[in-house]
Amino acid sequence: MDQNTIKKALITGIAGQDGSYLTEFLLSKGYEVHGIIRWDSIFTTERIDHLYQDPHINGVRLFLHYGDMTDSGNLEKLINQIKPGEIYHLAAMSHVKVSFDMPEYTANTDALGTLRILEAIKNSGSPIKFYMAASSEMFGTSAPPQNETTPFHPRSPYACAKVFSYHITRLYREAYGIFAANGVLFNHESTRRGPTFVTKKITRAIARIKAGLDKKIYLGNLSAKRDWGFAPEYIEAMWRMLQQPLPDDFVIATGETCSVEEFLEEAFKYAGFNDWKPYVEIDKRYFRPAEVEVLVGDARKAKEKFGWNPKIKIHDLVKIMIDADFRALGLVPPGEGDKILKEKFPNRWWKID
Repeated sequence: MDQNTIKKALITGIAGQDGSYLTEFLLSKGYEVHGIIRWDSIFTTERIDHLYQDPHINGVRLFLHYGDMTDSGNLEKLINQIKPGEIYHLAAMSHVKVSFDMPEYTANTDALGTLRILEAIKNSGSPIKFYMAASSEMFGTSAPPQNETTPFHPRSPYACAKVFSYHITRLYREAYGIFAANGVLFNHESTRRGPTFVTKKITRAIARIKAGLDKKIYLGNLSAKRDWGFAPEYIEAMWRMLQQPLPDDFVIATGETCSVEEFLEEAFKYAGFNDWKPYVEIDKRYFRPAEVEVLVGDARKAKEKFGWNPKIKIHDLVKIMIDADFRALGLVPPGEGDKILKEKFPNRWWKID
């Protein structure tokens, strides 16, 4: 393939769950992928280690660059050097509870970080397509089901920062003609989810309890209800948004919801436990100062515009995550999750962890 015809994409937050899957997806589409990572004295790129090759090797299409959402000069320099055709902005301080502890940092990275990238795109003068990772948390206490016309009522510094990012993305689209799209993604999980997020916290703890490594799991609000989907499917939706003839905003969700308690009960049952209660304790430190009780999305617009329709719902997701966490500890998994992946994704483009 002619080097001049290869599509280039820049991903912020490439080392996260979504960034790693998006990297695999774009590489499978023939893209040259560039990712921004923050400098650290320890390696934090384990989710993409299976993709990375020495950049001195001929034909390599994945390149990593140091950068930070708080450094506008560095962002502008990278965009001008790389000259990407598409930018996927996934980097964020994305833990809702932690955003209450670090509100200023959250606003600086999540809100102003988006503005810095949009300014760099505007100043570059290049026809760059921009994807902004919005969040269902922006809806807060608005009545479900939530769609593209539902008003925002954010209930955390994280959600407030994302509302700013959503509106500034629309403003730059309308004011400067930038192809800028917001993806309002509801909760999406996978085997690569970070261990501080409640779904992974639960499935990982169950595996550790089964292996005799832990005795308890400590959780917060069990009554909160969320619309949980499968991350690789949400990644494809991101890409499809930037392949549309015109930029637009889309809700991506399964349309189903369950409580943390229901997720907990199903996960323990699938792992072979008769009762979850002896293994779970409530710790008030995990409660948010302002809670969001129910989120469930309506993704009909995405289905109508580009045919997006999720194959994995919450009951399958539980099994997929438990199987992976069992394997990670050398335990024999129940196996239904692995069967679901093979049946529903015979031509999958991502590595099963």
